[in-house]
Amino acid sequence: MYNRDDPEPSFDPRSWAAPAPAPVASAAPARATATDASPRAGSRRPTILALAIAAAGAIAALAARPDAPSTPAQPTAIEAPPRGTATFDERVLNLPAPGQIAASLRAFGIAEGDASAAAGMASQALGDAPGPLRLAVTMAGPRLHALTATHPNGGGVVIERDAGGALVAKSIAAKLVRRLTFVRGELDGESFYSSAVAAGVRDVLVGAFANAFRYDFDMQREVSAGDVFEAGFEERVNADGEPVGPATLVYAFLSTPAKTRALYRYQLPGTDEAEWFDSGGRSSRRSLMRTPVEAARISSGFGMRGHPILGFRKMHRGTDFAAPTGTPIFAAGDATVTFAGMKGANGNFVRLHHDNGWDTLYLHMNAIAGGIAPGARVMQGMQIGEVGTTGRSTGPHLHYEVHIDGAPVDPQSIETGGGRTISSNAMAAFRKARDAIDAERAANS
Repeated sequence: MYNRDDPEPSFDPRSWAAPAPAPVASAAPARATATDASPRAGSRRPTILALAIAAAGAIAALAARPDAPSTPAQPTAIEAPPRGTATFDERVLNLPAPGQIAASLRAFGIAEGDASAAAGMASQALGDAPGPLRLAVTMAGPRLHALTATHPNGGGVVIERDAGGALVAKSIAAKLVRRLTFVRGELDGESFYSSAVAAGVRDVLVGAFANAFRYDFDMQREVSAGDVFEAGFEERVNADGEPVGPATLVYAFLSTPAKTRALYRYQLPGTDEAEWFDSGGRSSRRSLMRTPVEAARISSGFGMRGHPILGFRKMHRGTDFAAPTGTPIFAAGDATVTFAGMKGANGNFVRLHHDNGWDTLYLHMNAIAGGIAPGARVMQGMQIGEVGTTGRSTGPHLHYEVHIDGAPVDPQSIETGGGRTISSNAMAAFRKARDAIDAERAANS
C-alpha cells in the first residue's frame, strides 16, 4: 500500500489498494457511516481516488507497448485447427537419379515410414534410368502430403494421399512435341564450323552437315566466304520448351557460284539407316566419297611438286589431307581389302579394291582399324584406320590415291558415279516427308 510518509512510493499497482473488506453483519453499514464521517477519512478519499486513476492509466500504457512483458496468467488450452487446414510446406530440388529420393526426404525432416514408402514407389515407377530428376515435395511437418518426380521429358510419377490417408502412386506420361528449327547464314573467312555455329547450328550437327555434302562438294576447295548455307534440325521439347535428347539434322542446303544442292534426310522402308536425297528422290551417295577423312584440309594436291623430303620435283600421285593424329579415316566406297600393313615409305598402308574395278589407297596411317585385313569386306563410310605420320612423312596427314585401270588419277577430278533413285512405289511417302519440311521452312522464313 502506498504510504505518504515513504520516501519513495511503490510502482506495483497491486500495493496501491487495500484488500477487499471481509463480509460483515447487518450492523456494519452504521459503523461504516460513522467512520466515513470522520475528518481523517474525508481527507484521504481524494488522494486514493487520484492514485487509482493514475494506476489505471499506467496499466493501459503498459498494455499498449508492443514489447511489454505480459502479465503472468494461467495457461489456457488452444483449440486444434479443423481437419484439413494443416499448414503445408513445399520443397523443390533437382536430383541426379531416383536413388537419391529417400535421403532427400529424410533431409527434409519427413518421417522414416513416409520417406521409405514414397521412395520405393517412385523408384518402381521411374526405374533405374540415370539422368536429372525434378523432385517437388509437399509436407505437413514430418508427414508427407504429396511428391512429384519428373524427368526432363515430363514423364515421371506423382505420389499423394488417398481418401483414407494412404500414399498411392500414379505414373505421368512423357509430354514431348516435335520442333523443327531452320537457320541460314553465309560462310565467313575462317571456317565452315565457325560460320555454322555463329548462324545458330548446333555444334554437334556441323559434322553431319559437312558429311551430307561429302559426295558433292570438296569442303576445302569448292566452298569459300560468301557462300550461303541453310540447316534444318529436328528435336523433341518438353512442356517448358526445353530440348530433350539429341537434335537430328533433316535438311541441308549449300549454294556456291558453281552449284547449289538441297538435301533431305529420309529413311527408306526396310533399310537400316537414313540417307540424303535431293528433292527428286535421288540419293546423294556416290560410288566413292570425295573426302575419306573427317574435318581435314587439303595440304597437297595431285600432280608434279617439289618433294618436301627428297628435295626434287616428283609426281604426287594422290591428295594429302592434313588432320590431327588419330582422326578417323573411312573407306571411300564398298570394297574388299587387298593389303593392310606396314610398307616402307608408305608407312601403315591399306589398299581397297572396289566393286566397279577401281582401287583406293590410304597411306601413313597412325593405326589400322581392327578387322581390316586382306580379304575382309568393308562398306562405304566404315572406319579403316586413323590419321598418322608413319613412313616417309613430315607430319600427320592422309595420302589418298584413286587408281582406275591400274593408273593413278586425281581424286578430286573424277566423276564418282550417280546415286540410286527412290522407286515409284516409295516416292509418295518421300514426297510427303519432303513437303512437310518445306512447309516448315516457309513458315519460319
